[in-house]
Amino acid sequence: MRKLLLLAAPLLLAQAPPPSLVNTSADDIAANAPGAHWLDINPDHIMVMDSAAGRMVIQLAPQFAPQHVAAIQKLVRAGRFDESRIVRVQDNYVVQWAAKPESGKEPVSQPPDVREQRVRPERLPAEYERPIADVAFTPSPFKDSYAEAGFVSGWQAARDQSTGTVWLAHCYGTVGVGRDMPPDTGDGAELYAVIGHGPRHLDRNIANVGRVLAGIEPHAALPRGTEALGFYKDERQRTKITRVRLASQIPGFPRWQMMDTASPSFAQVVQARANRTGFFVRQAGAADLCTLKVPVREVK
Repeated sequence: MRKLLLLAAPLLLAQAPPPSLVNTSADDIAANAPGAHWLDINPDHIMVMDSAAGRMVIQLAPQFAPQHVAAIQKLVRAGRFDESRIVRVQDNYVVQWAAKPESGKEPVSQPPDVREQRVRPERLPAEYERPIADVAFTPSPFKDSYAEAGFVSGWQAARDQSTGTVWLAHCYGTVGVGRDMPPDTGDGAELYAVIGHGPRHLDRNIANVGRVLAGIEPHAALPRGTEALGFYKDERQRTKITRVRLASQIPGFPRWQMMDTASPSFAQVVQARANRTGFFVRQAGAADLCTLKVPVREVK
């Protein structure tokens, strides 16, 4: 028995938080992280959506879905999201909005397996994953149920080394592209943000194009749709989107940064989230990928 206890001791030590992290929260670590541990976010990659519920600031991820992001930026610059609508809010799942429909057509209001399937003039590629070559992947120290979890330049991601691919994970606040049934891949005119427990089963099935940086709360609190999958039944229930722009189009818009997930500060954030103190009687010693949120900040 004594021998077994001695063998277990190193394992217990490996799971314990470093002494410097005791009673230190992830927020405190982020607040004190040096400037070198933060990455600037390109204002062309920030989408600002103003709706009747408030303002939502979204970071786009062209390194994972370049053609979908380019399509979204084109729609934004053309004003296609101005005076559009939030068409779906499904409890513990997503809030979804759609660009103004073509002349004479109704906004999307039914699930993809029910509504008329669209034939797009130029179908975008299925940017559901990308080659892992030339991608700096920082593995999570904890196991994941779906794949090898980790981080890529400030993003929560996962990879499959046997196929040589990496992808963005569906976590709270992730923004993806709505689409019809396969082989459709969507065109960026329908977007959703995850407002529930991370639906990781959607990984590699939809083009993830970004994440919400700020303003998700009032949109997550909108009334739930009463139709299938949380779609709203009629126009009266839909929330109006007044205007959508890129941050680069807004004079004086503040800079945003994300923490470098390869930095020592983020390694400390990971350990702090896995080994919480204060209120907690027992530390988990681990954390799932979606719990390991990457700190972001607005730079005044």
